[in-house]
Amino acid sequence: MAHDLVIRGGKIVDGSGTTMFDGDVAIDAGVIVAVGTVPGCGREEIDASGCIVTPGFVDIHTHYDGQVMWENRLSPSSGHGVTTVVMGNCGVGFAPCRADHRAMLVEVMEGVEDIPEVVMTEGLPWNWETFPDYLNALDERQADVDFAAQVPHSAIRVYVMGSRGAAREPATADDLSAMTNIVHEAVEAGALGVTTSQSHGHRTVAGEWAPSIGAAADELIALAEGLARAEAGVFQIIPNSHYGCDPHDEMALFRRIVETSGRPLSFSLLEKKYNPSLPQVMLELVEEANRDGLPIKAQVFPRPIGMLFGLELSFHPFRFHPSFREIEHLPLADKVARLGDPLFRTRLLSEEPVTTNPLYETLARDVGDLYPMGDPPNYEPDSAARLDLRAAATGRQASELALDALLERDGRGILMMPSSNYVQGDLENVRRMIADPHSLIALGDGGAHYGLICDSSFPTFVLTHWTRDRREGRFPLEWAIAELSRKPALAVGLHDRGLVRPGYKADINVIDMDALRLHAPEIAYDLPAGGRRLKQRADGFAATIVSGTVTYRDGVATSALPGRLVRGARQEPAIAAL
Repeated sequence: MAHDLVIRGGKIVDGSGTTMFDGDVAIDAGVIVAVGTVPGCGREEIDASGCIVTPGFVDIHTHYDGQVMWENRLSPSSGHGVTTVVMGNCGVGFAPCRADHRAMLVEVMEGVEDIPEVVMTEGLPWNWETFPDYLNALDERQADVDFAAQVPHSAIRVYVMGSRGAAREPATADDLSAMTNIVHEAVEAGALGVTTSQSHGHRTVAGEWAPSIGAAADELIALAEGLARAEAGVFQIIPNSHYGCDPHDEMALFRRIVETSGRPLSFSLLEKKYNPSLPQVMLELVEEANRDGLPIKAQVFPRPIGMLFGLELSFHPFRFHPSFREIEHLPLADKVARLGDPLFRTRLLSEEPVTTNPLYETLARDVGDLYPMGDPPNYEPDSAARLDLRAAATGRQASELALDALLERDGRGILMMPSSNYVQGDLENVRRMIADPHSLIALGDGGAHYGLICDSSFPTFVLTHWTRDRREGRFPLEWAIAELSRKPALAVGLHDRGLVRPGYKADINVIDMDALRLHAPEIAYDLPAGGRRLKQRADGFAATIVSGTVTYRDGVATSALPGRLVRGARQEPAIAAL
């Protein structure tokens, strides 16, 4: 018998967390049909000797809501072994949306997720109004990975309340009823769940909070009631404990949401320098909730949230200095020339940032926390490389060192600000967070922060840093593969993927662990309207397979686009239960 595809002679790390083993994998009609010794041949065969064979990775926290509409490759994620993405996180997105509210949602997305307005204006077809309409539009799309959607609170709020919703006015009883109906309708149509944000860091470019921020508890409960009616879906929330809210109060709200919906909830958990004890407190509360039978998990990121600053990027420490405003419109080479002029440089360094956005002002002033970004990138740099410590050691100002670093490589130098998860100057607290049984590795934000963050490369980082390269405190490879595949798939109800076993969806990676390497982020101008974005490549992915079709060979995309919309939860394959 000839199979569609046979992967020969690899070390199979099947996603369950159990010990790897030698074997073959046979695939027919997009499904794994045999694992072990496969006799006969395949119409196509991949030699996996010297490589591991893993499930495709599942990224449950992305923002490809727009990108999937204007292109077919959901990169950077698809270049790092991801075969399924879940979008619509943080309560922001593009549906439901009335025609006269489009500008509002674009403004929110521009500020919260750093997607340029012109990119969305040119790239979005807006051939939908309701969330079921949006899913129907997604049904027409093809991609290099599967994609699933969640319905976002800010869009719901604006759809129901119009300008009152954008202005964050209190919702009426009728408003709440309408929001419940929209969530119910969306999940019935195939949304994986509903998402919201209460984070004070989620603002428009002008500094206004996103529509969902500050919504009363009863409004969040109304969203949960939509899940309860549908008897399906998950609830995702960005809390405000990172900005000072009491974690005990927030956990009480999470518990109430889960008790109302009867559905799982996950929330973002970060380590911040002004609240370093938060992760430990929240994880203790999460453990208690799970002991009480409430399925609550923390989404955590496996390295520092790497905000990248550069003269070509969305942000750098001098962006809001009056002198830089005079030259911001110039081509890069002309900017570099002006910044190299001693008189201009002296004037620039003497100024303070001027902006109405308090988050931007904080970032612009926090120059001392910056690190140079190398190649290969070092996401656990020695604290001595931090600009404030280098400044103290050299007798210079941190702002001078920052400007020098930005001017490297003809103005293409990049600085990294670990905005979260690097309070102690190492990743030991992150290690404890990702090792917790009630945490999920996530928060890569693929499809967003085009000119500020390039964190969707995290699967490659997990495999290189946490299982191979870190000096101490490494994790078993089998654990890491399960954390990247089966565990997140189960968290959002996609039980048909994340395992290399007969009956499961044939989403697979063939990885040369010895060759696996993460490159430094690069800038490309390939978005609609010539928009800019950060990309990040990896070596070592010998093949990535989606639904039995090879989508990448040695990091190079094939012409295949087997990725499709995933509508709703997926059941465990029947054959797997035999």
